[in-house]
Amino acid sequence: MNEALRRHAPATLRNREAILAVLRGVLPSTGQVLEVASGSGEHCHAFAQALPGLVFQPSDADAEARASVDAWCAGLANVRPALALDASTDWATPGLRAAAVVCINMVHISPWAAMLGLLRNAAAVLPAGGVLYLYGPYRRAGVATAPSNEAFDASLRARNPAWGLRALEDVAAAALAAGFGAPEVTEMPANNLSVVFRRA
Repeated sequence: MNEALRRHAPATLRNREAILAVLRGVLPSTGQVLEVASGSGEHCHAFAQALPGLVFQPSDADAEARASVDAWCAGLANVRPALALDASTDWATPGLRAAAVVCINMVHISPWAAMLGLLRNAAAVLPAGGVLYLYGPYRRAGVATAPSNEAFDASLRARNPAWGLRALEDVAAAALAAGFGAPEVTEMPANNLSVVFRRA
């Protein structure tokens, strides 16, 4: 494992067990899991070790992130080399198939076009009933947004006006238009949500 290439995301250590608990209940026992926006690769490393029956295909638009993913996952037989994949583009190819698509902490740190691209392409690579799993903070109608999330949203928009917390209702409407069913929502630590969509 190349220590020099490995990135570290402190939030991963705090949330990976909670996310894994949800994934155990929604992912199939076998098949390929495509992770979009893999970031440091720490989630992929942890999930691949915990779920050896699945094959993980990580991806990221950033070359340094992909190098970090590959460094973290070196030696794991059920992890493929990270793909160069920009969620906002048309990346679904005829040869790319997945039993599930996982995307953690991307939706709020990317333009809305990336969310739409994720939905469009995930619908193309998933079978009927296939799972799209999203994790992160959201706004919800009728539910007060935690002060920490309000501050986070303000900091994101200051960095890039196209970023920010998304309304879960908007994401669900876009998912429906892309061919997914209603969201299955699980409350998570630190005011985050696990959101599962199933391909219609």
